[in-house]
Formats: sequence, structure tokens, C-alpha cells
Amino acid sequence: MPRTCFAGQRNNQMSGRFNALVQRDLNGKGLDRPVPYSYATSLFYYRPGTGYRDITRRLKYHSDLSAGRYFAGMLGREMASSPLFSDVDAIVSVPLHWTRRWSRGYNQAELIAKVLSSSLGNVRVADILVRRRRTRTQTRLDPESKIANVSGAFRLKKGVRLSGYRHILLVDDVFTTGGTLHACYVALKDSCPDNTRISVATLAFVGS
Repeated sequence: MPRTCFAGQRNNQMSGRFNALVQRDLNGKGLDRPVPYSYATSLFYYRPGTGYRDITRRLKYHSDLSAGRYFAGMLGREMASSPLFSDVDAIVSVPLHWTRRWSRGYNQAELIAKVLSSSLGNVRVADILVRRRRTRTQTRLDPESKIANVSGAFRLKKGVRLSGYRHILLVDDVFTTGGTLHACYVALKDSCPDNTRISVATLAFVGS
């Protein structure tokens, strides 16, 4: 398996790509304030033409939940041994639109989040984000279109307060451009104290 070994690396391809999106968003809003660096990790590299890409495809499209739990457990063990994620106090999965959740019957990101919660010491899985609109499938979009497609697609549930969190972990199945995770980041960060760190984790990372 082409493992990334990102869990113990503060700076890696995934964190660099994600934090660049964060900074670009701040620049676009004309904001010049420091935000905590987002840590990022993934279990393996997602590469076309290899059998390993079927791990996330089978979880997402073929209800292979046992495989999803197994590989999420591998990721969780890596993260549990890393000081970067030792202070995570809430885990948030990327939500599906209710119509997609209804047709699929489950949310693959939520399954991964629950396994990571157990690996990290039963950290609370916080169901606090809502997908406010059903977005187009990302598969055939170019990188910039993927980011635009999910921009503003998420919001915090009404009545949720994030003042007590120090380190939130956002979870999805695959990191491609980072656009979906960043859209969730924006929905959370706007309601978090400035010193709250928001990090990301996925099973697969599209990179070299």
C-alpha cells in the first residue's frame, strides 16, 4: 500500500495544499489575521490505475462498510501515535445532502469519523454541520470548478456553540483539491474562537 506517513509530519503535501486554500480565502476577504495551522493526514495515496483506489470506491458506492472500518482503523492507529492529534477534542464528518444520504443509506465520512473517535480515545463525534444544498458530483470537474462547486455549501446547525473547542478534526473519505473540506472549514471557523485549530483527515490523498 502506498502509505503517506503524513500523521507525524506537521508539514506535508496535504497540509500545504489545505493551508494554501485557507490563506487564499483570508486574502480574498481582505483579512490579515493569524489562524492556527491546520494539520492534515491521510492513510494512502490515491492513484489512478492501482487497486488501492477501490478501497474508497467500494466504501462509497458499494456499501463495503467492513473494509471502511478496517482501513479507518489503520489511519486511527497512525494518528493516535502522533502528538499532532493528541489534543483533538471534537471530530466532524463532512455531511451528505439528505437526499444523497437517503439514497445511499449511510455517510462514509461519518463511518470513518466514528472509528477515528475510538482510536483517539473516544473523542466526541460532533454532528454540527449541515449541507445546505445538493452539489454537483465532483468527479468530472477541474480543480477550480470543484472548489467553486462546494463553496458556501455547508453551514453550522442552528444553536451550536463552538467556544469550548481547542482542536477540531474534519473527516472525509478522499482529499483531492481540498475544496469540500475547506468549505466545511469556513463554516466552522466563522463560529470558532481565533485560537481553535481545525485539522483534516481522510483515507486517501490524491497526490504524488
